[in-house]
Amino acid sequence: MPGQFSFWSAFTAQSYPDEPSLMEELEVNLPHIWSKSMTVLNPLHRYSPNHQRDAHMMDDTDLAGPLLFCFVFGILLFLAGKSHFGYIYGVALLGSLSIYFLLNAMSDDGIDAYRVMSVLGYCLLPLCGLASLGVLAKAVGGSSFLPLVTPFFIFWSSYSSSGIFASVLQLNEQRLLVGYPLMLLYTAFAVIGVFGEDAVKAVGAAK
Repeated sequence: MPGQFSFWSAFTAQSYPDEPSLMEELEVNLPHIWSKSMTVLNPLHRYSPNHQRDAHMMDDTDLAGPLLFCFVFGILLFLAGKSHFGYIYGVALLGSLSIYFLLNAMSDDGIDAYRVMSVLGYCLLPLCGLASLGVLAKAVGGSSFLPLVTPFFIFWSSYSSSGIFASVLQLNEQRLLVGYPLMLLYTAFAVIGVFGEDAVKAVGAAK
C-alpha cells in the first residue's frame, strides 16, 4: 500500500475509494469559476432571468474566484508601483455590505452576503484588465490614456454585475437603480487603480 501513494495523491482521490478530492473538499469548482469568468468577460452577453445559466449562476457561494481576482488586482497595482491592498479589501468589504443591504431592501426574495461578494468579486475582472494596462503604461512610461479608457471598464463591470443581480433577483425593471451604486463602487476601485492613494486621500479629505 505505501508504494501506491505519491506526493500528488494528496491533491486527488485516486488512491482512496470514496474519498473526495482536495478541490471538492475546499468547494473550489474550477470549471464553474471559468464559466462565470467567461460570462462576465463577454460584454455582448445579454443577461436575462429566462436564461437558464443566468438565473442559476450564483446558486453556490463561490468565493475562491473573487478572492483570487481581488488578489490579482492588488498584485497588478503593485507591479504598477501602487501598493493598495488595504484600500482594496476595505472598499470591497464596505461596498459588499452596502450592496447587500440595498439589494435585500429592493427584492422580495433577498440574497445572502456571500453571493453578493461572489458577484462583486467576479465582476472585478474587467478592472483587472484596466490594472494590466496600468502595468503596461508603467513599463513604457506613458499613462495619459488611462483616464480616457477607465469609464469603459467601470461600465463593463457595472453592466455585468447589475445584469447578474437583476437576473437572480428578478429585478430587470429596476436594473438601472441596481447599476448606479454598483458603478459608484467600481469607480472607487478604478480611482485606486488609476490615480493611486493621493486621489483616495483627497476624496476622504473632501468628505
